[in-house]
Amino acid sequence: MIRRHGNPALLGLFVVGALVLLFATVFTVAGGKLFASKQRVVMHFGGSIYGLQEGAPVVFRGVRLGSVHSVGVKWDAAGSHVSIPVVAELDAEALRNVGGSQADADLRATVQTLVGNGLRAQLAMQSVLTGQLYIDLDFRPDRPSFSQGSVSRHPEIPTVATVFQELRNQIDQIDLKRLIEDIGAIASTTRSMVSAPELSRALQDLDDITRHMARLSQRLDQRSGPLLDRADAALDAARKTTEDLRLAAAAVSESARRVGTTFHPEGSLSGKLRSAADEMARTGAVLRESVGNDAPLNRDLQRALSDLASAARSLRELADTLNQQPESVLRGRQ
Repeated sequence: MIRRHGNPALLGLFVVGALVLLFATVFTVAGGKLFASKQRVVMHFGGSIYGLQEGAPVVFRGVRLGSVHSVGVKWDAAGSHVSIPVVAELDAEALRNVGGSQADADLRATVQTLVGNGLRAQLAMQSVLTGQLYIDLDFRPDRPSFSQGSVSRHPEIPTVATVFQELRNQIDQIDLKRLIEDIGAIASTTRSMVSAPELSRALQDLDDITRHMARLSQRLDQRSGPLLDRADAALDAARKTTEDLRLAAAAVSESARRVGTTFHPEGSLSGKLRSAADEMARTGAVLRESVGNDAPLNRDLQRALSDLASAARSLRELADTLNQQPESVLRGRQ
């Protein structure tokens, strides 16, 4: 006979409590976003994504928007290359906040608008020690991007290569064989130039020129002393001449100031000259009045001159009479 221990109801209650605790733990770890709306997007990477795992974060300028859902491999027969499609799940609310869309906006249209504004995906390093990668979203409209271009059920975000990938692509594009051949040709040309006799003659000529320059410099050093002394003397003479010119200019300026003061329109000399000019003008007016045609002095002079003329005529007649009749002095006129 088998004896059962325990209460089945209590056991069932314990199992239900454990499930509730497990659900609460998962909900807490998920950050309260277990039932949040998600939007899946796809990103095609052209290079290696070693270190990117499922569940890796997808961030936008340090803010986590979602995580990597799946990683695959796709062969493009038309372009003859392999691409790595990475599907990520982004939080719908955070995606709308980045795009500035309304709560009821179409998420696919929001992603396409962000891509049109330059939203690009790039791989970034989570830890240098572990080598794990994450996806960094940011607006990079000027960077060359890679996209599949085919219509898929998820909106596509173009990707850009990292700095190391671009450097690796540039190195891969270098033709090493041709570069080595060019370096060998340059070395051969350099060897022939070094061994050429023209180079030896050029070096010898350069040595001669150097010696000539040294001798010329020595001569210039020997003659520079007297030349500098003469230059100093000339400078002293020039400074003295400049000082004399400055003093002369000051004297001329003082003389000009005095002359200006003397001949100033309001000065005493100018007043005296004006007074003398006025007096001379009055004297001239008096003279003009005195010697005019109608002046009394002029009439008296004319009268006197007329009397003198009459007297002269009388004297001339008397002299003629005496010359002809000298005896008339005693006898009188006949």
